[in-house]
Amino acid sequence: MDTVLLSHEQVIRSVAFFGPLTLLAFWEAAAPRRTSTWPTAGRWLDNLALGVLSTLLLRSLSPILTVGAALLASERGWGLLNNVALPHWLSIAVSMVILDVISYFAHRVFHAVAVLWRFHQVHHADLDLDLSTGLRFHPLESFAFTAINITVVLILGLPAAAVLAFETLVSATNLFTHGNVRLPLALDRVLRLFVVTPDMHRVHHSVLAVEGNTNFGNTVPLWDRLFGTYCAQPVAGHEAMTIGLPEFRDPRSGALFWMLAHPFSRRAGGLLRS
Repeated sequence: MDTVLLSHEQVIRSVAFFGPLTLLAFWEAAAPRRTSTWPTAGRWLDNLALGVLSTLLLRSLSPILTVGAALLASERGWGLLNNVALPHWLSIAVSMVILDVISYFAHRVFHAVAVLWRFHQVHHADLDLDLSTGLRFHPLESFAFTAINITVVLILGLPAAAVLAFETLVSATNLFTHGNVRLPLALDRVLRLFVVTPDMHRVHHSVLAVEGNTNFGNTVPLWDRLFGTYCAQPVAGHEAMTIGLPEFRDPRSGALFWMLAHPFSRRAGGLLRS
């Protein structure tokens, strides 16, 4: 099964990305949760350009990315799970949980460490929130997250199939959680018991630091609830809340060159403080 999955890795990744992207684009157009504050077309082009650039730079290093690291660890017997007799399904399940909780804590670290926040600011400086925001990550932030995951994969010997499954899941959920889509409130209340919903994640993009430092989870709300970083709703309500960062309110902060150069500018930094 692993061989079949890995031999179709690029197809699986493409379907997991373009399928949700297409669905959410139609959903946002048909039933938006919020009225856009800033012109959408320019934001989409710049956010998409940044996402494509980050992906291309990462793919250029494909032999040493997380799936490659998992294959190397398996081949050489590195890591905990490669030296423990577990049913394969359990090894995959445990690995996906490990990767998800690591992702949660890594996200918190990017908010807490000034030099890392410089790069993560690019994501939070978006003045509106929609699926294109889920593509808006500085290439060096993407490299850093990948390096963290590679380290975890090598130390723990996580199986390649689990790594591929997790990254495919995150690719889809990252678009969904940033989507400007309307869900019935009753359905949202049920869903957020199990998965991160757009309304739940939108709070994380609030201009208010007390809200922006909550809801760090990517896929499930468990870690936020367990570690005390869960916030149910924004104080101002979803339609009236302000998205972004208080110090960056100029639409030019969405330009591709600004996003690439910003972490190295003197204006970068200034951690979110509650």
